[in-house]
Amino acid sequence: MAHIRERSLQQPLPELYGHGLRLRPWDADDDTDVTDWLRGVSDPEFQRWNTPLRPITDLTSARNSLRSRAENAEDGVSASFCVTDAAGGTTLGHIGVNDIDHVIRVARVGYWTLPEARGRNVATRALTLAARWALTDLGLHRLELGHALGHDASCRIAEHCGFPAEGTLRGAMFEAGQRDAFRDVHLHGRLATDPEPEVKV
Repeated sequence: MAHIRERSLQQPLPELYGHGLRLRPWDADDDTDVTDWLRGVSDPEFQRWNTPLRPITDLTSARNSLRSRAENAEDGVSASFCVTDAAGGTTLGHIGVNDIDHVIRVARVGYWTLPEARGRNVATRALTLAARWALTDLGLHRLELGHALGHDASCRIAEHCGFPAEGTLRGAMFEAGQRDAFRDVHLHGRLATDPEPEVKV
């Protein structure tokens, strides 16, 4: 039987640098991080395309959400990074490597940017960094990226970062703001054996 390589998440999570960004773990005890997290998930553009499993409506629920993500990192099943400007430290958004399966070596990536950070290729730069880390240091073989059908901006980011479209998953995520209605998901994937994309950042 072939040997299955398993690799756990480094604790604490590393900081990732490149393309003018610093990716660091979110801090549930930092009031600024909690406020920025709440701003991000409360943003109308975020809510248009995403419906969190647990509502995040105030600072308390935002802090609890970040604590849950820290626990998931300790359990080795996800890694959540605050995307910041490398020079000034300003929070720009979020990127996560989620649902990590260390046996099959697959995970899902997701991201968002704050309104004031849009139009600066932040998501493209952050995904480039996080994907490289996940497919090398973390030892994953496959990363999946899914977005609601019609989210053309996310589709372009995926393609630019070496995640070609693979198909449509029917009824695979909640409709915006609903938990009793579903919509289709456009699936992208990238393998560790794929050529490194030439990302313009």
